[in-house]
Amino acid sequence: MKLHKFFVISIFFLLSGFSLLAGQEALKSVEEEYYNFLFLQGITERSYLAYRTLSDSVWVLPEGMSHPWENNYLGEQRKLTEKVALKIYGPELFTSFNSAAPYGQNDGVLWQGRGFNASLTGGVRLEAYGIELTVKPQVTFSQNRSFKPMTSSYDSKYGYFWGYEQNEGIDAPQRFGNKVFFDWSLGDTEIRYTWKNLTIGFGTQAVWLGPAYMNPMLHSNNAAPYPKLDIGLRRTSATIPKLGWYIGDIEFRIWTGYLSESDYFDNDSSNDHNMIHGLAFSYAPSFLPGLVLSVNRTCLVKWDWRNLRYIIPLEKNTEEDQKMSLAAIWSFPQAGFEVYGEMGLDDFVPDGVLGYIRYPFHTLIYTLGLKKNVSFSPSVKGQIIFEYSNFEMSQDFQFQWAYNFYFHHQITQGYTNRGQFIGAGLGSGGNSQFLGFNLYYPKGSTLFFINRNNPDNNYIYKNAINESAKGGELGKQNWSKWKTNFILGVSTVYFINSQIQITGQFAYDLLINPAYTNTHGTAPKGQDVFIHNFCLSAGCKFIF
Repeated sequence: MKLHKFFVISIFFLLSGFSLLAGQEALKSVEEEYYNFLFLQGITERSYLAYRTLSDSVWVLPEGMSHPWENNYLGEQRKLTEKVALKIYGPELFTSFNSAAPYGQNDGVLWQGRGFNASLTGGVRLEAYGIELTVKPQVTFSQNRSFKPMTSSYDSKYGYFWGYEQNEGIDAPQRFGNKVFFDWSLGDTEIRYTWKNLTIGFGTQAVWLGPAYMNPMLHSNNAAPYPKLDIGLRRTSATIPKLGWYIGDIEFRIWTGYLSESDYFDNDSSNDHNMIHGLAFSYAPSFLPGLVLSVNRTCLVKWDWRNLRYIIPLEKNTEEDQKMSLAAIWSFPQAGFEVYGEMGLDDFVPDGVLGYIRYPFHTLIYTLGLKKNVSFSPSVKGQIIFEYSNFEMSQDFQFQWAYNFYFHHQITQGYTNRGQFIGAGLGSGGNSQFLGFNLYYPKGSTLFFINRNNPDNNYIYKNAINESAKGGELGKQNWSKWKTNFILGVSTVYFINSQIQITGQFAYDLLINPAYTNTHGTAPKGQDVFIHNFCLSAGCKFIF
């Protein structure tokens, strides 16, 4: 046997002798999704309220509890000594193939363009004496085959198709150049120190804000992660001093980070980096069990150390782009049911308090969703998932100018990092409806889903600003040109044995009017343009 193989096998058996602890799980991983399912079974608890990263997504599975995957190993920490614990991640390989157009989201630095794509990640996490060190980089490959993009509004011909003419901007390339490419990021790498529930950390772990399943509006793992420094309070019980009354749980985090522009935006190297500040506060009242209320706020400014003063901006100014969301999630584990909602705002409503009374919907976007567990037998259970998101511009902009939630003229790269949206993978200015049924059984799970979305209806809506519908010309030009994705898919997780996991997905993505145009006909008809995109993915993971 070769020396390196002997070393790996020896370490594995050595670690197998140590006791198991709770484990942290990567955002949207198979394990995290399963633990969330078990939460609605009343089997485990969430360690967070509304702010989560890999380090904050901690799960403890009580021994002796019956559940569909009880015979599969989910990768807990291993206790090396009384105060030292280790967890190994992966290695995990993901591959995908898109036949006609880009497809995929919430996948970090990976760009799932047309053709073959791949991502490899793995790493290790060590905890000792309050210090948490996680090293989990990601390496990706994109074949990046050609397709016909729309005309760019930016210096690069691969840039987004509107923005600059409205003095707004977005660094969201339609295609990342014209060549095959590799990319990488530090992924969920981080060093952190926690004393009781006070925590401070530096690294590139992705943040998921709010309760959304698919399209969180302010932060997700859709884009490449960025370097950030955060400090705050993990989920903590709050009591009134002296009286000792428990009033609920609270959670707080504040951070600042370093964003980068892609190579497919503009030719000005002086503006390649922006600063992002974030603040998240959540409260779970003791008198309403299962309810979590949260307020989240982010602020983009140009990269300049002087702009640290906008970490907590106290007044309206002209140098930053602030966004805010209010969210609620109400869970009923005894009924296997959860409902949630999130509302986002991007600007101050004109005329202050009177404006909020008169028309509070200025820049407002929202997401609504629910989950419901169902049981077929002790070892076969399911979960219904529904999510509706609307990111379209509010109607008052028909009297003003073109607008998108992730666009802003102060920050011409918009709400992106390295060319992908920091928030919802859906993108800016559209809507999405997702319905899925996930069936869990002893050897894995199968998700059947349908998703319909318009990625950017605001591109059509802006054509009506300063125009009249009189005579029907606007209708003839725009009525039936919405770009639409209609997706039918099935995704499966299968355990070959207790520690080897394979995944696969097939999705049919019907793209309608991919360039927001069709052949002209008598309104409101016209002949639609169709692209049939077949999307396949496969992956495997070894769980230490």
